[in-house]
Amino acid sequence: MQGLEIQFQIQSAEGVRLHLQNGETLIDAISSWWCVIHGYNHPRLNKALLEQANDFSHVMLGGLTHEPARKLAEKLVAISPAGLDHVFFADSGSVGMEVAMKMSVQYWKNIGVTGKHRFISLLRGYHGDTTGVMSIGDPEEGMHHLFQGYLPQQIFVRPPEGAGNGSGTIRHTVEEALQELRAALEKHHHEVAAFVCEPLLQGAGGFNFYPASYLTQARKLCTEFNVLMVLDEVATGFGRTGTLFACEQAHVSPDIMVLAKGLTAGYLGLSATLASHKVFEAFLGEGYEKAFMHGPTFMGNALAASIALAGIEIFQNENYLAKIKRIEDVLHQELSSLDSPMLREARVLGACGVLEFNDASQHKGLQTFAAEHGVWLRPFLNVAYTMPAYVMSEDDLRTICGVMREWTQQ
Repeated sequence: MQGLEIQFQIQSAEGVRLHLQNGETLIDAISSWWCVIHGYNHPRLNKALLEQANDFSHVMLGGLTHEPARKLAEKLVAISPAGLDHVFFADSGSVGMEVAMKMSVQYWKNIGVTGKHRFISLLRGYHGDTTGVMSIGDPEEGMHHLFQGYLPQQIFVRPPEGAGNGSGTIRHTVEEALQELRAALEKHHHEVAAFVCEPLLQGAGGFNFYPASYLTQARKLCTEFNVLMVLDEVATGFGRTGTLFACEQAHVSPDIMVLAKGLTAGYLGLSATLASHKVFEAFLGEGYEKAFMHGPTFMGNALAASIALAGIEIFQNENYLAKIKRIEDVLHQELSSLDSPMLREARVLGACGVLEFNDASQHKGLQTFAAEHGVWLRPFLNVAYTMPAYVMSEDDLRTICGVMREWTQQ
């Protein structure tokens, strides 16, 4: 609802190109908020959608089930970090995170532990736009600060700032961040249900990257202080940071993990909240007292599940991790050494390249400038970024980077 932005009307799309109603074409540099990982109008995904539609589009998962949902749950368990053995489907990343929050609170109630209903979250974090997850997003610089008086009061700690791998400047060290997390857990563990974070790459909060070692130690602290670890892999899952799931780089398995976005590659809304057997077991019982009372109408939608299965097969069979590595290499070549008085920093992680400006005013007009050069960018806060589809050619990627570089050299 940002009426002052230029609006472009799309007529059709294929691969990484958006064809406008006025006849112009734009290379999509941000894969429609990071979800269209296979590109637009993919024939294999189209086929999966149409074949399932010929059988049925949707049935409720209350007393009924179907093969696409069963197969997708089995596939997600097979490819996810060890220990995540159970899957709950919902219809968006925000709702998947709501499920994770409710699951975390009810877990403790179900095992007889009272008072654990708050969350520790990272500043600069973003987890969605629904009410519960708004409360675990950054309370000061995030987009939901105007709801502060309405939202539950959570506990926030600073993340490490800077990846420490040559692509970012360290501003808040891992050691400092872990000390802050430990202090918060020491003070609040008796009332904390879970520690929640986006692993390695914080997305809509400003694209902060941080080292995997923080996540490794945070997992140990969660275990030590008896709180659950919830990882929001909505944006980072399915390869964005260079591994299938970002948490693999830290060699950790959370108690709960949430997937969406790339799961269905932009075709339909779907999320998967995966949980450990320990968490799942707490909800077993003969009556409704322990049951997880959350039932989205479109949970496990057969069309979405069929697309997700086809997308995972494409990812695995076409060696997408190698494609992502090549994207990362090109981004490093084009952006990492970029020097401009406008920039605070240029940084790269996996298939994500970010220019952080000293001030948001310095990218004012970049969206129009990029469109005039055949590229769709959407800067926000004080950053401009590219998170391309993994099928993007090197030439198209260098075109995007060239537009970003040219803007900073004005």
